[in-house]
Amino acid sequence: MAYETFSVNMDETLKKQFDSLCSDLGMTASMAVNVFARALVSERKIPFEIMMSEDELMRENDMQVFWAIREQAKKNFPNGMTLEEINEEIRKVRYGEDDEE
Repeated sequence: MAYETFSVNMDETLKKQFDSLCSDLGMTASMAVNVFARALVSERKIPFEIMMSEDELMRENDMQVFWAIREQAKKNFPNGMTLEEINEEIRKVRYGEDDEE
C-alpha cells in the first residue's frame, strides 16, 4: 500500500492537546487522523455531530435579523428625501414634535 503525506495547519495549543490525548489513547496523531478519514469514507458522513456553540448560534441569528431589517428598510425607504430631511423626521419623532409648528 502506498502512502502519501497529508499536512494540516493547526493551532499550536490544540496540536499539543491533540497529541497528548492521542498518546493517552495509545495512538499517534497520524493514526487518529487515519481513523477519522476511514470512518468518513466508509460512512460517507462526518462520524460525529458538528454544531455551533450557543454564542455562534446567537451571532448567526443576530446576522439574520440584521439582514432582514436591512431588506425591509430598503423596501420602505422614503424615495426622494434627502438625508437631512430623513434626519429631521427622526428628530421630530424622537422629540414628539408635530408638523404643524
